[in-house]
Amino acid sequence: MLSREAASRKERQTARRITLARFPFQKTLEEFKFEALPHVEEALVLELATGEFIKRRENIVMIGNPGTGKSHLSIALGIKACTHGYSTRFFTAANLVTRLSEAQTEKRLGRMLKDLAKVNLLIIDELSYVSFPRPGAELLFQVIAERSERSSVIINTNLDFSKWEEIFGDHMLAAALVDRLTFKSHILNMNAESYRLKQRQKAKAG
Repeated sequence: MLSREAASRKERQTARRITLARFPFQKTLEEFKFEALPHVEEALVLELATGEFIKRRENIVMIGNPGTGKSHLSIALGIKACTHGYSTRFFTAANLVTRLSEAQTEKRLGRMLKDLAKVNLLIIDELSYVSFPRPGAELLFQVIAERSERSSVIINTNLDFSKWEEIFGDHMLAAALVDRLTFKSHILNMNAESYRLKQRQKAKAG
């Protein structure tokens, strides 16, 4: 009886963490097609799914062309983190910068930064689709820099590190961010043929 109650309580807590994470959709590792990504080691991803990288305060950076599963994999790892008891938040880079800028305008930036700092795992998706004005880039830098060696972040991008200056509009800012991110990080090469494109082509052929 007690074990059933404990299991039920754990399920409710996990469900609450998943809700608070605000994932745009739910994806699992079981659905992920590792065979489509020759450069990604399944064994490494399964180890990351244990959540130990969060305990070690490590980061994950997924670099690859669009449509290869970066969002899927980061959400799946985020859901696993929730099941292991870690608080998680998901943002697109553009949405996070917008939220930070609004908080700054409304004089509640300090509170938002404190709230983000408390999150065990922060997932930032679609870094590179939109370049940011200098104030927004500096706010994003601040969020990521303050997590260095304190808590974990997953970042998805389609630009190599050498091109991050295009996002942040400043060489020194981009270089400093890459330096902080790549310390104690797992870099996943997600370059492959777009899964979404293959699905569309298959649908047309069918």
